[in-house]
Amino acid sequence: MNEQEQVVGLLEDIKVLLSHTKKVMNVEDLAQYTGLSKSKIYKLTHLKLIPMGNNPNIRQKFFDKEKIDAWLLGEPDLTDAYLEDQFNKSLLKNRK
Repeated sequence: MNEQEQVVGLLEDIKVLLSHTKKVMNVEDLAQYTGLSKSKIYKLTHLKLIPMGNNPNIRQKFFDKEKIDAWLLGEPDLTDAYLEDQFNKSLLKNRK
């Protein structure tokens, strides 16, 4: 690997690290931040299992980093657990 490739690699790493400091993330940022696939994120948003902005005037989905962090670390309440169970069942049904 030459010096130019190393610099480009370092800049890409810095870009990823800086994206994790954003307060508001889009689906791509969220996928990179959480390691979830975009498909999984869209399914979670469709089933309302992930905290998401709700501006009806914006088609793109946005997520508050603090709420996502709490969601990732927190215990879901019974309603969320039930919805997640239904989501997982529907995934299994679609695989057949």
